[in-house]
Amino acid sequence: MKWIRTKTMVLLLAALSLCFTLAGSAFAFGDVQGDKEKAAIESLEKKGILSGVGNGKFSPRQTMTVANAVALIVKGMDLNIDNIRFIMEPKASDYFTKVKDDAWYAQAFIVASLNGLDIPADINPNGKATREQYAHWLYNAIAKKGDFAWIELYMTIKDEDQINKDYMNGIQKLLIGKIAALDDKGSFRPKQPITRSEAAGMLYRAIEFVKNTPPIPPVDPETSILSDVKLSTEKVNDDVLKVTVTGTVPHLGYGLEVAGISFHGNQAVVDYRLVMPDPAAMYGQMVTQAKATAYVSSAYVPVLGAQQPAESRKRETGDGTKVVPMEDGSSGSVSRGSTVQ
Repeated sequence: MKWIRTKTMVLLLAALSLCFTLAGSAFAFGDVQGDKEKAAIESLEKKGILSGVGNGKFSPRQTMTVANAVALIVKGMDLNIDNIRFIMEPKASDYFTKVKDDAWYAQAFIVASLNGLDIPADINPNGKATREQYAHWLYNAIAKKGDFAWIELYMTIKDEDQINKDYMNGIQKLLIGKIAALDDKGSFRPKQPITRSEAAGMLYRAIEFVKNTPPIPPVDPETSILSDVKLSTEKVNDDVLKVTVTGTVPHLGYGLEVAGISFHGNQAVVDYRLVMPDPAAMYGQMVTQAKATAYVSSAYVPVLGAQQPAESRKRETGDGTKVVPMEDGSSGSVSRGSTVQ
């Protein structure tokens, strides 16, 4: 009986211990009940991005120092400098006049600076971070994660005359993306210190935005410059075909040339490339048609190949064309654009 009572007591204590453990994890902070950012705070705490102030408290209404704000953004947005190679180890004092190299937040300031958060060099890390500062830094952190499309909309802000004009674009984007919000009076209160609750909520929504919003794919500028590329053929005689590649370009300064011809079975694959304008010259912005020609044996069927990397404008002959030697012994020419009517 004694053994049974002892075993029962041990199991009871274990059950109580488990209950308290689960309760502690489910209600990590006892002072966020009723806070509108409760879900965001608890989510970030579970991910190890933020912590409380001790004794099971988060102090959601407490204001945040610049050091805490910068460290929170860097950690939450997963910013790093892993892809940068340094001759000498970077120090916070290389970028900021008031950030000590041995401060706990020194590395966060280095990462923030090298990721373009646009933090003033003379900022006081122990000062209070304002709502507009935090929003500006957070938006720059989002921009570092990718080129995102934002709805073209201007949000009316009652106290916009108090917002630093250099921060307005980022604040507008955060409002459009519902990452930040105005108060009941339609004000942003830019100069007020940001609270721990506000900072957590904005960061949580920024993380979700980046996770759920695909960035705009990078555009190859050469491909975007040259459009409507076509290939046509013309019989020269029974043995030779004239191949012409045409494409639309922004102005007369651009040219087009045959980059090479490769042969696959009975096909002659014609690659092409853009010839960039002379950077020292002036050109009128008028859509034009550029073309390039080459000659191939009539034994092959010419097909349009791929666009190759562009090259700069080279010295040309007096009539604006140049001969391009081809691997098979034929020749090609490059010409500037002609005005599209």
